[in-house]
Amino acid sequence: MNTLQSIFCIYLNCKRIDEGGEGWELLIDNKPRIRPAVNVRRAFRISRHLSSEPMESPVQSLLSSGAKLTDAALERLLPSPETLPHSIHRAMRHSVFAGGKRLRPILCMEAARMVAGTGELPAGVDSLGAALEMLHTYSLIHDDLPALDNDDLRRGHPTCHVAFGEAIAILAGDALQTLAFQTIAQLPAPAATVVQLLREVSIAVGTGIGRSGEIETGLAPGMIGGQVVDIESERVAPTAELVETIHRAKTGALITTAIVTGGLYGLGSKGHGSADDTIARLRIFGQNAGLAFQIVDDILDLTQSSAELGKTAGKDAASIKATWPAVYGLEQSRRDADRLIADAFAAVEPFGPAADPLKSLARYLTTRTH
Repeated sequence: MNTLQSIFCIYLNCKRIDEGGEGWELLIDNKPRIRPAVNVRRAFRISRHLSSEPMESPVQSLLSSGAKLTDAALERLLPSPETLPHSIHRAMRHSVFAGGKRLRPILCMEAARMVAGTGELPAGVDSLGAALEMLHTYSLIHDDLPALDNDDLRRGHPTCHVAFGEAIAILAGDALQTLAFQTIAQLPAPAATVVQLLREVSIAVGTGIGRSGEIETGLAPGMIGGQVVDIESERVAPTAELVETIHRAKTGALITTAIVTGGLYGLGSKGHGSADDTIARLRIFGQNAGLAFQIVDDILDLTQSSAELGKTAGKDAASIKATWPAVYGLEQSRRDADRLIADAFAAVEPFGPAADPLKSLARYLTTRTH
């Protein structure tokens, strides 16, 4: 065996199988993959081909499988584009199937899997996830309207009002919200669990903003409440208290409820209506992960292009919006997102390895690029 062959042997993890030095067997994870034996040059070509194939990470696999489950449920639940009246159903589907990451339904499903304790997704939880995605999409349709953010691009596609007009876009958002609650009401879960789910979700999309500075408002943070404060705070110098109030309500509330409702559904699948410690820990996890998600969104708006984001970049700064980097700067914002994810991890530590999928999703929230 000459020096070059030895180097190839180490690089390829292959072994010599004849005395002439020409025969080699390529090993992957110490298991034979190429038979019969091939010469070094060919083995090198094979190795280069294998190493050039992208390997899907565990979190990518989780996201991919979760998105497929969610899309299948949405396809089943949404009226077809041929259902009359065509315009509203096509507008709903235009926005729902515009290529979202499906983070909220995936977080919901993985929380349900963790709490159920079987290693499997409880039957019907994909429909709950789909309902959450409908609510998220409804909020995006309305957020993009000329009266609010006036955006023409969402997920790399024309926004709903650009494609279908403002009137149909408003109604499409309304219809998705209605269909979401209908879907939850029809879930194959105990009646008590369904009531809990409806309560959690309705609060999360409501008009509250939770605690604002030293003021306790009496209403839990809700998506609409956060949106109102966001609108009314444009072109006002942002403060730390203002930014946190907006982020925890406008974005964080629905992410938190995705995780909490997943936990409630998982408990219901076991015949347990409630487990206060479990839900409290999931709520802490969701609140921290949700705030971290929005901090990263703020960072990406400043650092990524419109093509990379799939939406108009730089609008927050142009509108003098209350964002985390506007108050703390980019580097502190990154540190704050990492700290929040660490706090989220601590909340679910008692669940042991069963919490690993949720943890990997939370980490993804801070490492994503769009």
